[in-house]
This record gives sequence, C-alpha cells and structure tokens, in this order.
Amino acid sequence: MARGTTIKKTISPIKILSIDVGGSHVKAVVLNSEGQLLQQYQKITTPSPANPASLIKAIKTLTKDFPPYDYISVGFPGYVKNGVIKTAPNLDNTSWKNFNLSKKLGTALGKPAKVVNDADMQGLGVVAGKGLEMVLTLGTGFGSALLLDGNLLPHLEMAHHPFTKHNTYDDYIGEKALENLGDKKWNKRLKKVLAVLKTVFNYDTLYIGGGNARKINFKLNKNIKIVTNEDGIKGGARLWATPNEQSPVKVPAKKVNHQN
Repeated sequence: MARGTTIKKTISPIKILSIDVGGSHVKAVVLNSEGQLLQQYQKITTPSPANPASLIKAIKTLTKDFPPYDYISVGFPGYVKNGVIKTAPNLDNTSWKNFNLSKKLGTALGKPAKVVNDADMQGLGVVAGKGLEMVLTLGTGFGSALLLDGNLLPHLEMAHHPFTKHNTYDDYIGEKALENLGDKKWNKRLKKVLAVLKTVFNYDTLYIGGGNARKINFKLNKNIKIVTNEDGIKGGARLWATPNEQSPVKVPAKKVNHQN
C-alpha cells in the first residue's frame, strides 16, 4: 500500500423491522435509519386468542417475505419494562404477564429486538422534538405517551386510571364505548377528555392517532394534530437511536410532516 493512502470503511445502511401490535391488527414495515419506508406498509389480523405463541406466529407469517433487516422494533399495547410485558389488557393479560417479548421475538426472527408501549413508539415517530408533547392513541383501548424535547418520559398507564366514578379512560372512550354509544356521544366524551388533559398536562402539542382518530368530528385546537398509523410506525427507527457514538442507528432531527 502506498504511503499516505487512506482506507475508507463502507458502512452498510441500517434497516429496521418496525411492528405495531394492535387489538385488531398487527402492522409492520421495514424502515431505513431515517424512518423512511422501504416497502409498502402491511398488516394482518391480530390472532385470537392473542397469546405469545399465536402473536409471534402471526408476526412470522406477516414478515416472511419482507426485505432483509438488521434490528426489530415493536410497539405493544400494554405496560412494558425492559422488553418484558407486564400487562396486555386488550390481548390476554394472563398469558402475557412477565413474558420477555424482546428476547423471544429476537430469537424467533434471528435479530436483536426492542419492545416498548405502542403509544411510546408512535410518539417517537410523530413528535417534533420541541417542548412537552403528548400522544394519544384511540383504538381498541386508549394509549398515551409523553415526550420532552423528543425524549420519552416514564410511561403512565393512563388507560386504567379512573376518569369518572365508574369508568377508566379505556371504559370511557375505548372501542367498546364507541360501539355502544355511537359517533356523536363518543365525540362528546372525547371533548371532555381533551379538556381535562389540556388542563392537567399543559402540553405544547398533542398528537392523536389510532384507528378511531378518523371518527373525530369536531374542530381541534391549533396545537392538536391527527397522525396516522404509518406515521407512528416510523418510531421504530428512533427506538434504536441513542445519544452516544456507538448507536447502530443515526436518526436526523427532522421529523415527518403531520396531517392537520
């Protein structure tokens, strides 16, 4: 080798399999390190019963023809601690208790996996990274996440906190409430919830996602934005981003645009 010759290392682009587990569907896509979709967003019906074995099988079926990926990110509808599921109220609480989904799914798919609450992962995908930002997901249940300057704050299971004397947030504006009450009364309840959250959290921006966000029929404040599941699943890329130089994924600060 000639003196002074510099060897340049070629760094392969990192690809992340991002999975959003919901009460009705499991969604997945492969992303690049900037959160851009490398394929069409795909989904499969959530199995019933939705126990660990059936869910992992469904994920393997859904992703069997996906392009190659290096890491796995999962948003799960329940309380998650260090990749271990503590609660899964809209799936099967008993079978999921203390189940290490990050380890088991990583083994099943042969790649390192990280698992967080689904609203937390959606928050990573949609927030602007400025000030106190709150994320709500309106789906089978009621999900929530808080981020400060783009960083996740400790997860609060607001869904199971009492909103009225007899109803939790899940009971009050979850999927069953929507089905029983109809769109008009459900929207009236949602207005009450948003008024309470505005007073309690004094957020800079609120993002509302989940399948039932499309049912909202009243005008929202300027600092409230509707986001899609496709936006939220991009948080899978940010889940692997860390502040240190050893991070496998480098995600730029710029975020995706949101619907108004």
